[in-house]
Amino acid sequence: MTPISSGTPAYYCPMHASVRRPLPGNCPECGMALVPEGARFGLLRHMLSNPMHVAVMAGLMIAIMAIAMMW
Repeated sequence: MTPISSGTPAYYCPMHASVRRPLPGNCPECGMALVPEGARFGLLRHMLSNPMHVAVMAGLMIAIMAIAMMW
């Protein structure tokens, strides 16, 4: 892998930090959108950018709350 110069914006995969590219795109390993280096909460930003991911997270939260209320 070629190193990216410090003056060039770098993008990385939130799931595979070793995947780095000089331009935005998708991770070749998992297909996730690459996020800019230095972006805070890269994985969370990716998850919130997809309505399906938001729906899955909401469903999991509802399930956890329902189980907690049963105790």
